[in-house]
Amino acid sequence: MTTSNPQPRRGRPPKIARSFDDTREALLHCGMEVLTEQGFAATGIDAVLKRVRVPKGSFYHYFDSKEAFVQEVLQRYAAYFARKLDRWLLDDNVPPLQRLSNFVEDAKAGMARHQFRRGCLVGNLGQEITALPASFRDALENVLLDWQERLANCLIQAVSLGQLRPDSDCDALAAYFWIGWEGAVLRAKLVQNAQPLDTFANGFLASAAR
Repeated sequence: MTTSNPQPRRGRPPKIARSFDDTREALLHCGMEVLTEQGFAATGIDAVLKRVRVPKGSFYHYFDSKEAFVQEVLQRYAAYFARKLDRWLLDDNVPPLQRLSNFVEDAKAGMARHQFRRGCLVGNLGQEITALPASFRDALENVLLDWQERLANCLIQAVSLGQLRPDSDCDALAAYFWIGWEGAVLRAKLVQNAQPLDTFANGFLASAAR
């Protein structure tokens, strides 16, 4: 007697058994991936649902609106990025300016790993700010201010160790870094290599230490 293996049926992928919280987390994780590649306007909720294998039409079971969904993705991204910054900028075993260089190297490796398709979610949304709901303006600015404060604290340590001039305005330097960094990330996506990140980081460190 012979048996044959059943062939997979065509059509939509099978639903995956998950709890409510697990499905919600999967949607947020997928949203972070998609939004770092293509931004708000180009991200369709149906495409996110399809990736996560959630039935079409189920989105509003988990989130009140696309705006609420992207706002939560933004907060998840901000928390993720804050942890990344702390991992590099709070490393007391490394001189402060080297900590910043290590962050840059990690960011370069991350962009290369995704073939320079993914950028910064905050930068992506910031480029669309005039078309976004008003709630995003303060949310994005608050994230950038948080990053700015974390870097300023690292630069203050650099001053205390003599790596930067005693009269350095660390808050202004940190603000300058993030303004320039977002432009460098955009340029790296454009040219699909890390040279813009190196150009900006090297220029920042050289001018800050002058």
